[in-house]
Amino acid sequence: MGYLLTFRVAFRALAKNKLRAGLTVLGVVIGIAAVTAMVSLGQSASGLVQGQFTMLGTNVIFVFPGNVRRGPVMQSNIPTLTAKDSEAIAKECPSVRASSPMVGVQGQVIFGNANVSPREMMGVGTDFLIVRNWGLARGGFFSERDISSAAKVCVIGQTLVGKLFQTTDPIGKTVRIKHMPVKVIGVLEEKGAALFGDDQDNIVLLPYTTVRKRLQGSEFDNVNAIMVSARSGDVMLDAQQEVDMLLLERHRIVPGEPRDFLVQNTTEIANILGIITGTLTLMLSSIAAISLLVGGVGIMNIMLVSVTERTREIGIRMAVGATSRDILRQFLVEAVLLSCVGGVIGFLLGMAGSIGMTHLINALTSGTKWPVVISFPAAFVAFFFAAAVGIGFGFYPAWRASQLDPIEALRYE
Repeated sequence: MGYLLTFRVAFRALAKNKLRAGLTVLGVVIGIAAVTAMVSLGQSASGLVQGQFTMLGTNVIFVFPGNVRRGPVMQSNIPTLTAKDSEAIAKECPSVRASSPMVGVQGQVIFGNANVSPREMMGVGTDFLIVRNWGLARGGFFSERDISSAAKVCVIGQTLVGKLFQTTDPIGKTVRIKHMPVKVIGVLEEKGAALFGDDQDNIVLLPYTTVRKRLQGSEFDNVNAIMVSARSGDVMLDAQQEVDMLLLERHRIVPGEPRDFLVQNTTEIANILGIITGTLTLMLSSIAAISLLVGGVGIMNIMLVSVTERTREIGIRMAVGATSRDILRQFLVEAVLLSCVGGVIGFLLGMAGSIGMTHLINALTSGTKWPVVISFPAAFVAFFFAAAVGIGFGFYPAWRASQLDPIEALRYE
C-alpha cells in the first residue's frame, strides 16, 4: 500500500469519529499553545528589559560613592566623588566616550498658577545627553560657560511641558525652582516609561554647579554619582577597568584598602535580568510541555481503542494481502496526523494568546509597553515535539495492530 493511499485511509478513519479525534488532539493543542505563548511572552519580557537598558543610555557605566573609613568605623553615604573625577574619566580613559557628574535635588517647578514636583531633578554636565543617548526636541543644552557660571537655566522633559505649559512654547520662559528663577532653554525628546513604569519624561535637568551652589548652597565639588558611556559594547569591560584604575590612582587607594567608590556595569545587570527571564521562560515552558505528554497518553489510549474496534477490519486487510508493515504504517500515520493537526491549531492559538496577553499587559500597565514577539523557533520545536509525541505514543497501538493474527482478527466480534 503506497503512502498516498495510507494517508487517504488514515484521513477517512479519523473523519468517521470527528468528536473523538477532536477530543484526542485537545491535549496536544493545549500543550503547543501554552508552550508557544509562554516562550513568546518570555522573549517579549527579555526584549522589554534589553530595550529599557538601551533607553537608559549607550553602553552605560555608573560610578557611585562607596564607604569611607573614619578611624575604626566604616561610614556610608559620604560623598567621595567629584566633578573633577568625571572630567578625568572623560579625558584619560581611552575606552570612554563621555562622562557626566550627577547631583540630585528635590523641589517644585512653578510656572504661573501651575506647579509640578518632577520625578527627577538633577544637576548634570554638558555630555549628559550623549551618555544617556537622549536627543532634544527643541532648544539647546548647557554649555561649558553655563557650567562655570552656575547659570540659572534648565532643560525639561515632555511631561513637564504638558503639565506646566500645555500648548505654550516653553523655550525662553522662566520657571521657579525653590523660589529661584530659571530659564527654560531646551525640551528633551520623549523617552516614555522606564522598566517599572516610572515616567522618564517627568524630569528637569540643570547644570550641576547651579544645583550645588544655588539650590543646595554648597561650595564643595562633590557629586552623587558619575554616569559614563563606553565607546562601544565591545569595550565595556575595558572602560570599566580604566575607570576603576583611574579612580584608585586619583583617590590614592593602595592595594588592600577598601575603595571609596563603586563602578557598576549596566550590561552585567541586563545580562543577569536576561538570565532570570530566560530561566522563568524555560520553567514555564517545561510546565506547559507536561500537557503534551498528557496529550500523548490520550492519543495512545484512543488509538488502542481504535485498534480494538477495527480488529475485524485489520483481519480483512491482511486477508487481501496487507502486510504487518502496512498495518503498522497506517495506524502510525493516524497518530502522527492527530498530533500534527493539534500542533497547527495549538500554534495558532498560542500566537493569538501571546498577542492578546501582550496587549492586555500593556493596557493594564501604565507607560511600559511590552513588544509583541512571536517565537517561530519555539513553535517549530513544539510542532516537532508534537510529531514525536504522535510517533512515540502511537507506535505501540500501531505495533499491536500489526501483530494481530489474521484468522483471529476475522473471527473477532
